Amino acid sequence: MEWNSGSLNNERLYLREFNESDWVGVHRYASQDIVSKYQVWDSNSEEETKTFVNQILKDKLKKPRTRYVFAIIIKKDDALVGAGEINIRDFLNKSGDIAYIVNPMYWGKGIATEAAKMLIGFGFEKLNLHRITAYCNPDNLGSKRVLEKAGLTQEGKLRENLLMKNGDWRDSLVYSILDKGKRQINYT
Repeated sequence: MEWNSGSLNNERLYLREFNESDWVGVHRYASQDIVSKYQVWDSNSEEETKTFVNQILKDKLKKPRTRYVFAIIIKKDDALVGAGEINIRDFLNKSGDIAYIVNPMYWGKGIATEAAKMLIGFGFEKLNLHRITAYCNPDNLGSKRVLEKAGLTQEGKLRENLLMKNGDWRDSLVYSILDKGKRQINYT
């Protein structure tokens, strides 16, 4: 994985910082009910998607910066197919977390796993993190597989930690990787 001028690159993908016009690509997946099935948010209206992208752009300017959100782009056709995010949660203890989302047209193709690995590499190599955490719905088997393939270890389960859009509480599985585990992962 290579970092240069706001983007992460591997053979098949690059993750680049968002720009304002990316709301169109984001809306292609964020407006689908299947994408928000395990999320605390419903499928987006155009206005909600624009607000999301504008918030990313504002967060990019904060000092100190704690949030890095990247558009996931397939190199061969320059298609925006998702988003990957890493947040610094604690500067002193060098900890952060990752999240990702991919257009359902591209599920099952290894894109989320590649993006997660790139985010982890960025967190360890560029942000100097010691610990990176990720969370997923226990029913989201695809996301569980992504996290495991990306080298994270399941640590436990948070009970009823998220309030869902329907008013029900949801559990979350907790996964993590430590910087000493990065030697075992190929981030490209």
